[in-house]
Amino acid sequence: MHVSGVILLLTFLVPPLWMLNAGYTAPPGDPTADAPFALLLAVPLACVSLHVMVQIPAGLLGTWLCRSRTTPAKYASAVVVASALSPLVLWGLGWTASSHILPAWADATARGSVGLAGYMWVVRTRPGPARHGQSRP
Repeated sequence: MHVSGVILLLTFLVPPLWMLNAGYTAPPGDPTADAPFALLLAVPLACVSLHVMVQIPAGLLGTWLCRSRTTPAKYASAVVVASALSPLVLWGLGWTASSHILPAWADATARGSVGLAGYMWVVRTRPGPARHGQSRP
């Protein structure tokens, strides 16, 4: 899971559009407009929240549900689980407006699926007798 967390963190080098727009919601001169400081905290918070509450359960559940299937099947099931968990995490973080949650959900699912690809690369299985602990003659 460390690989998927690092990949997820690297995807945040390009900040999400909803996060950039949040920096300009307060009018200029407003003393409560601390958006640059808040954005420095929002990126790691979003990354850790998505990793702990979406990526790890989705990766583990995806590999467990499709344990006897191929790696692409495991990846597909993990992405389905991640796409179901992402809106729950966003609602838990305080996103209540349905018009704003769809772009954030799509962004979280896309970033999470890129990180899950790294996790699936690590847990991939080789076909044939090597998967079952047998060696070839």
